Amino acid sequence: MAVQEARQGGEHIGAHGGGCTCGDCPHGAREGHRRAVAAFLVKRDGFAAGEGLPAAVAHSASASRQWVSDELTQSADAVAERGRAEGGAWLARLWRRTAFAVWGGFVVLLLVQALTAIGAGWTAARTAGLLAALVVAGALSAASWFHRARGGALAPVIGEDNRLSTSRAVAVSWVLFVAYAVLVLAGRLAAASDHAERDALISGLELARGAGVVTVLAVVCAIAVLVRRVVGLRVLGQRLQKIPADRPRAADLLTDDAGRGTFADIQYVAVSAVALVFAAVRLARRPDQLPDLPWGLAVVVLISAATYLAGKYAEGGRPVILSVVRSREAGDLDAPIRTGDDIEIRGAGFVPPGAQTADRLSRMVVRIGPVNVHVPLVPVTGGFSNPTDTLLTVPVPVDVEPGRVEVQVVTAAGVETNACVVDVTD
Repeated sequence: MAVQEARQGGEHIGAHGGGCTCGDCPHGAREGHRRAVAAFLVKRDGFAAGEGLPAAVAHSASASRQWVSDELTQSADAVAERGRAEGGAWLARLWRRTAFAVWGGFVVLLLVQALTAIGAGWTAARTAGLLAALVVAGALSAASWFHRARGGALAPVIGEDNRLSTSRAVAVSWVLFVAYAVLVLAGRLAAASDHAERDALISGLELARGAGVVTVLAVVCAIAVLVRRVVGLRVLGQRLQKIPADRPRAADLLTDDAGRGTFADIQYVAVSAVALVFAAVRLARRPDQLPDLPWGLAVVVLISAATYLAGKYAEGGRPVILSVVRSREAGDLDAPIRTGDDIEIRGAGFVPPGAQTADRLSRMVVRIGPVNVHVPLVPVTGGFSNPTDTLLTVPVPVDVEPGRVEVQVVTAAGVETNACVVDVTD
């Protein structure tokens, strides 16, 4: 049924009305991607159960495997194309959501100020806080408009791999908070009529008052710049594999590229959020000076930032081949590697984080001497048994000359492994 829906969606290409589901316009990109994924899953599970093989290749295990791999690769490419279209459409819609979220935060602040003013009375500090929030919200809304094709206000925290960057998100949070605090002081200074009050507000900006906040701001901004440099150099040096995502997700702030939670990211976000909450409370209590973040809490944030940076240095690694052996099925005799035989390449890091999708797996190549062999996709129910992160199985083509040849793996990220020499006999 999913395949029929996908075909029906393809027949309506060109009908771009409000109910379009073809996937060729922003209105139907999500539906087109959903149908492509459903069709691919049906095809993969059908091949895994031995269904759909043509009679011309069913007699040969190697021919049927190659045919199934080619069919799944074509279907996976269609899914990837739909996914990119859906991701682009999602980013184009995101700027409105970010603008609504910003003004929703302003409304929440207005309600909190009004409720807390009951009994205590309205003060100049409350007016300055609302005016500062209005300026920040207006600036973020303008940024959302100018960057509406790249996620609106979230554009600065989206990395080159199309994921939300944890270091940039933390740095932007502190920058916005400090800017808001300075605007509050500027508003109070503009409304102050007494000379002593103006002097007190100006002294509230002295470094001795906000040394903790200033230090944290400087460190998190430096971490954001340094992490980008570190990741870029490690990718160029083939010590880190990066696969672009279809679109950013909120979970990117707490997970790695494969979607697994990472301690370094989680603790950095958690500690920074707690420190920001404390600083916001201090600003609410003392709106006449920069929040005096205690040095104990500031040191905790610095330790958290150092842990995050160390985690960025430690993650990743170059893929490596440990051994290459002849693949043997039950009943086969032990023998040397010959052309036409399957070989098992054992190692680590063959599948980069974020490359578990079929279109990424199909890009893996094994270089056997001068011949490039694409790694076949072997489907099983719910996934693939080949390739995996630690084991690849490929045939030795007849174009490989007998003798000592080098075997290398090229991953979906374009990173080459070390060369392993094997003997190929006649």
